[in-house]
Amino acid sequence: MEQSSGSVTVPESPSFDTAVYVFSLFDTGALLFLLVYYVITLSDLECDYLNAQQCCYRLNIWVIPKLVAHLLLSVVFLLSGHYYLFLASVPLAIYIIREYMKVPAGNFGVYDPTEIHRMGQLKAHMRDAVIGLAYYLVFFFIYLYCFLTHLLRSNPIPKPDFADDTGF
Repeated sequence: MEQSSGSVTVPESPSFDTAVYVFSLFDTGALLFLLVYYVITLSDLECDYLNAQQCCYRLNIWVIPKLVAHLLLSVVFLLSGHYYLFLASVPLAIYIIREYMKVPAGNFGVYDPTEIHRMGQLKAHMRDAVIGLAYYLVFFFIYLYCFLTHLLRSNPIPKPDFADDTGF
């Protein structure tokens, strides 16, 4: 239902696609901040500002929320009919799930303090965090572009009705 205030009609609620894009921007923004935290924490470990146990504990807390946030974003795209965005998010979702599932039984989590300094795992985790950061940064701007084009297509500011055209 639209409310009329003078000659301009104002929609009562935003469309579903607008809500999807706003959610994707907030979700991707939160994941960007999380991955910046990952990079900072891993670089602190690399420079010996943190010990391995503190670093791994801090990072393992956020593994499941990162997985849930990305999967929730993928499901929202699937259910809302944005299949290209869904297909673009599937490879990273598969990678995050695979990373979580391949943790050995005796390990502390994805980030294990006893193994993080062995065989270049610290460098691999740092590389993965930076690649994820780049992925979410690129997709943040893609979602922003989709959001803006959706708003412009839906005509957010309707033209006023000039019923009394005086020639000016």
